[in-house]
Amino acid sequence: MKGKEVIQGWGKILAGRRPFLSIEITRECPLRCPGCYAYGDTHIGNAGVTLRQLADFKGDELVRRVLAIVDDLKPLHLSIVGGDPLVRYRELDQILPALMARGIHVQVVTSAFRVIPLEWAKLPLLNVTVSVDGLPAEHDVRRKPATYERILANLAGHTKMFSIHCTVTSQLVRPGYLRKFIEFWEPRPEVKRIWFSLYTPQIGEISEERLSWEQRQQVTEELLALRSEFKKLDMIAGAINGFMKPPSSPGQCTFARSTETISADLKARITPCQFGGNPNCSECGCVASVGLHALADYRLGGLVRLGSIFNASLRIGEAVDRRRQRMTSDLRVPRFYPAK
Repeated sequence: MKGKEVIQGWGKILAGRRPFLSIEITRECPLRCPGCYAYGDTHIGNAGVTLRQLADFKGDELVRRVLAIVDDLKPLHLSIVGGDPLVRYRELDQILPALMARGIHVQVVTSAFRVIPLEWAKLPLLNVTVSVDGLPAEHDVRRKPATYERILANLAGHTKMFSIHCTVTSQLVRPGYLRKFIEFWEPRPEVKRIWFSLYTPQIGEISEERLSWEQRQQVTEELLALRSEFKKLDMIAGAINGFMKPPSSPGQCTFARSTETISADLKARITPCQFGGNPNCSECGCVASVGLHALADYRLGGLVRLGSIFNASLRIGEAVDRRRQRMTSDLRVPRFYPAK
């Protein structure tokens, strides 16, 4: 974030509002990826429904409702997720320019199972993040029909447009694997940057995707070495080191505390963070979490942690919000979803 955006974000926190918003724009996705948190049984808490069972919206109704939420919450940054947002590509063709006109930075997270319109390259505040689960041998099994062949065809014609994001699971932790992944994507003209997350399990989860502590350390050490060699590996050392010291709880996570996440019915709130359910914070590998945590650890003038300022500001903002709710029946909640 630039200095002006940091100040704006700080101002929103002091005013009792969260600077980051994430909307699951659709329940639909053509993929059935193993370990996908969005379709977990507890993703929407104890509501008794899963993402695939929620009602969602299409057409002008979806456009209107999304923009109404944005106009009410006024985030600095909006992540559009799903499902897969490209299921609603026609609606995105209307939503994205409207968000740009409002000066909102937008990230669209997709499997790139559909062609990315060349017109999107003209939207200056847009980042399109493409989820890629390793090299073709592993990815194509997990993410069919969004195979490597299809992704490359759908990204063609763009230049420095995409962030390639790989969530590292235990199956990908082997000597030299991440290097080979970066060597494949780094030279491609469509790619602007490369990010890695580590798989984040739910508490009590037993799965093949879950990393051991030794594997986390191996990935951390490998990424620290690779970042000095590959320019498009866009992760600071502090963020990579954060994989070995994740926040102990959502209450200690800068990302969770500064982000509002709304599901596909545009009513349900996903808590305590974008993973929903009961995430195992001690094994969190979210790139957004470690990135903001690294920023919070930065010391102004070598003395005061930004995180200390953030925590103090958040306490003030929470008090302001409680007072607002008492006086105005919670005006900060959009009319399209209920209060907590």
